[in-house]
Amino acid sequence: MIKSYNKLLEGNRKWAAEQLEKDANYFEKLSKVQKPEYLWIGCSDSRVPCEVITGATPGEIFVHRNIANMVIHTDLNLLSVLEYAVKFLNVKHIILCGHYGCGGIKSSMDNIAYGYVDNWLRNIKEIYVKNIDELEALPTKEERFNRLVEINVVEQVKNLCKTKVVQIALEQKTLKVHGWVYGMKEGLIHEMIHAESTIDTVHPIFKYEME
Repeated sequence: MIKSYNKLLEGNRKWAAEQLEKDANYFEKLSKVQKPEYLWIGCSDSRVPCEVITGATPGEIFVHRNIANMVIHTDLNLLSVLEYAVKFLNVKHIILCGHYGCGGIKSSMDNIAYGYVDNWLRNIKEIYVKNIDELEALPTKEERFNRLVEINVVEQVKNLCKTKVVQIALEQKTLKVHGWVYGMKEGLIHEMIHAESTIDTVHPIFKYEME
């Protein structure tokens, strides 16, 4: 166990040395300012590191991750990240990225009690019920699983559009919101939805008066 732990520290030293070899001022410049263009809301799954799968470098993406890439209106952690990214970092894009093979989505489709996470997964169960006709018309559980991953991304983009901070930024045309699904089997990202086409599907009761 100690050896596997030290592997990370050794990897860090090697990586830092490689950056300094390319640019002696790399870390000094990186430490001075944070001006990311993107906010990434993704799954906590260790197989979906956003910088790696997009080829981004440190400083480009502001990141929030949770189980099954959820946007829940009572999650003050997520909402704080969202407000800070949009209002103070002035990100230009929010990327809500799910992935096929998501353990959170899969667990929401069964009746096993896992513990605290059951309360979190209930939100996905509600999405399943909301779309039950479409999902249960599919012939296999694997197809239902994959489709629920996609539907969840769409629903979470809608939830983003229900927040005032996103609505204001969309109205001012300073922000674009995207829904993506990452396919682990081929390593490719699939674009699902954009907020420009989503905001109109949000019920008027969720839309705030602009100041």
